Amino acid sequence: MNLSRCLTEDLIRLELETVIEPFDGIGSEDRWRAEGKEKILNELVGILEHDARIGNRKKLLEDFINREHKATTAIGHGVAFPHIRSMQAKEFMIGFARSTKGYDFDSPDGELSHLFFVMAAPPYDDNFYLKVFKTLSEMLYQESFRDELMSIKSPGEVIRAIRAME
Repeated sequence: MNLSRCLTEDLIRLELETVIEPFDGIGSEDRWRAEGKEKILNELVGILEHDARIGNRKKLLEDFINREHKATTAIGHGVAFPHIRSMQAKEFMIGFARSTKGYDFDSPDGELSHLFFVMAAPPYDDNFYLKVFKTLSEMLYQESFRDELMSIKSPGEVIRAIRAME
């Protein structure tokens, strides 16, 4: 699989800018976490928007939020992999973002998520979508690859790191 060809430099953000206020104990911690995830997803959809292969941005964001309500897409080890099949995706799209400070994305291991791969595909694009998901999951299982992604200084280096793993 040639995953590196799906990812261009304009689909890579080396530092997420989403600001989430610390939990102040007022209200539900679950609601606070959900609102934080929605803000992060909004920024991630913004990355995909550069690709110009989305239909309605608002509906695409709603699809990501609804997917996240079903089950978290954080997979542990500092990685989150928000992914959906949506009518709002005209073609397969993938983006990458990093947060050095990390975000609470409801990871099963309780750790903050630092590396975000966001992926959207049309509902009929199962085979390619599943191949990419499997390939990326295998790459991200390796601690050395995750460490490399955390230390990268330019978007081109992200693409080269992925190409080296293929």
